[in-house]
Amino acid sequence: MVEDRKLAVLRAIVEDYVATEEPVGSRALVERHGLGVSPATVRNDMAALEEEGFIHQPHTSAGRVPTDKGYRLFVDRLSGVKPMSAAEKRAIATLLDSAVDLDDVVQRSVRLLSNLTHQVAIVQYPTLSRSTVRHIELVQITPSRIMLILILSTGRVEQRLLETPVAPSEHQLADLRTRVNQAAAGERIADASAALGALPETLAQDDRALAQSVVDVLTEAMSDHRSDERVAVGGAANLARFGDSFQTAVRPLLEALEEHVVLLKLIGEVTSGDSVTVRIGHEGPYSELASTSVVAAGYGPPDQALATLGVVGPTRMDYPGSMAAVRAVARYVSRILDEGQQ
Repeated sequence: MVEDRKLAVLRAIVEDYVATEEPVGSRALVERHGLGVSPATVRNDMAALEEEGFIHQPHTSAGRVPTDKGYRLFVDRLSGVKPMSAAEKRAIATLLDSAVDLDDVVQRSVRLLSNLTHQVAIVQYPTLSRSTVRHIELVQITPSRIMLILILSTGRVEQRLLETPVAPSEHQLADLRTRVNQAAAGERIADASAALGALPETLAQDDRALAQSVVDVLTEAMSDHRSDERVAVGGAANLARFGDSFQTAVRPLLEALEEHVVLLKLIGEVTSGDSVTVRIGHEGPYSELASTSVVAAGYGPPDQALATLGVVGPTRMDYPGSMAAVRAVARYVSRILDEGQQ
């Protein structure tokens, strides 16, 4: 019973501190949360929580604020990620369902996450190496110029132009189109590249030169790993709400926003499915961002995360709300990408 009450006190302190940005006193807790005990009992519980390292007193005669350890216990003891409201779900669906391509999905997701959570939102572009080939199209623009279109499972589209010394016939191009799709469609990037590399040797001598040129261009497009380090960032203006934490949390985070490699490591590797990862303060990979928390989730097919999205902000954040928003947006983005593969 005592432990349950102490947890209720900690939960109330976290909620009040996040809402008011002020250290929380025992009398305010009793008045606002109906804990059913006297202020003296709450003070005893607060003293025990402080001794155990879950809260601390920033200065004499002040109330208490949560520590990283306190936030961690609060997050770990959440009964589950709260569901989004019907209005929030409609807002997510309305914004994301009207996206026209992958870039649009990513940019809309960043804007949506930052608006829902009032934090800095980060969305990693789908990792090319984890993608599969959905379709390859060969379009004859002029007799000697071919447009190669590579469509990946993530919705990413790569286009390349190929100049050929000899104009291929319609039949030759149609046959090659069929063969490259038979070799690569549905395969992971690495496997598709290997299968395409072996293709020219299976063709008649007269067809090999064209096939080799097409394979070389497609292989180059598949090996373009620029997107593996691309992230979209939104909502930096939300950091203005944390002026009291400028030196400890906001300034280091603003500097980190300039480095995409740092942001990728910050949101980290997460598993697929419905899991949401929360890193609080010193749990993160950078000591200079020890006053920062990250809430992230993977998105992509059910069996793998193609990339990660999440929010970053000072440790004084609305964890339940941020976790719900991150999970919901990750689910919608996953669904959109999955539908695009059908």
